[in-house]
Amino acid sequence: MMLRIGSKAPNFRADSTEGHIHFHEWMGDAWCLFFSHPKDFTPVCATELGSAAGMKPAFDVRNCKLLALSVDSVADHKRWMDDVEIITGHRPNFPIIGDPYLKVAKHYGMLPDDAGEDARGRTAWTTTRSAPRS
Repeated sequence: MMLRIGSKAPNFRADSTEGHIHFHEWMGDAWCLFFSHPKDFTPVCATELGSAAGMKPAFDVRNCKLLALSVDSVADHKRWMDDVEIITGHRPNFPIIGDPYLKVAKHYGMLPDDAGEDARGRTAWTTTRSAPRS
């Protein structure tokens, strides 16, 4: 899938650190900076999320929401937030999508269709993962 300037971002539903998101409804009439990071509990990704959290007020005044994505689980994201705050001084103050079944990552072309069915091998897989929502 290729997005071009001026095209509408594809819609999706996913669980996040701030509850279930229906992307277009959640976004409303705002702009959205939608970014991904490959893995929780890594130093570079922690600095990226912390920096974004620190800049969130500047995005808010510009009617731009922040939204992050990782193939780790929402539970892992929530555990990681303490670490991000310790490292950067900023706690993530925007939703982080959990995508352990790679649905959003594949929908947006971040991973190829043959990347597997779940995050095993990309992240520390636990038995607490729930079935994907449709």
